[in-house]
Amino acid sequence: MHKGYIHIYTGDGKGKTTAALGLALRAAGAGMRVFIAQFIKKRTVSEHLALARFSGEITCKQYGTGFLRRREATASEIAAAQVALAEIRAEIASGKYQLVILDEVFTAVRHKLLTTEDILAIMTEKPDEIELVLTGRDAGEKIIAKADLVTEMREIKHYFRLGVKARRGIEF
Repeated sequence: MHKGYIHIYTGDGKGKTTAALGLALRAAGAGMRVFIAQFIKKRTVSEHLALARFSGEITCKQYGTGFLRRREATASEIAAAQVALAEIRAEIASGKYQLVILDEVFTAVRHKLLTTEDILAIMTEKPDEIELVLTGRDAGEKIIAKADLVTEMREIKHYFRLGVKARRGIEF
């Protein structure tokens, strides 16, 4: 087994989840087992249809009730996030996976579903051989300091600004 590192894909640009899914595909191709936990997202999109083709290598589970937009999380949503956190910790500790991706986890922190301390604990508890990927806007400084690799996706130009709607197969 090789040493696993902690990756962060953050920033306001497009591509954080896409980068993480690309790594999942690469890992599956190398015979690694992958667990993807998606926060905030709740609907089935094209990536799930593709991931289903790799069901023996890649497990993807969605947690939560969907996008919060501009409202605060309810007590039941926060409680559900804590249940999800316990389940994710168990999956990490199980030894079944070599790559674990927590997609939109920083968005969950921003909406107060999880805390920075929750994420730091996962980073600290991570077994040495597991590669851990965390995605979402606004990764905090403490989390960035603890990571081994940090990539910031920065929006320079985006066609959404011209009114282009999300397209199936490209954005969802």
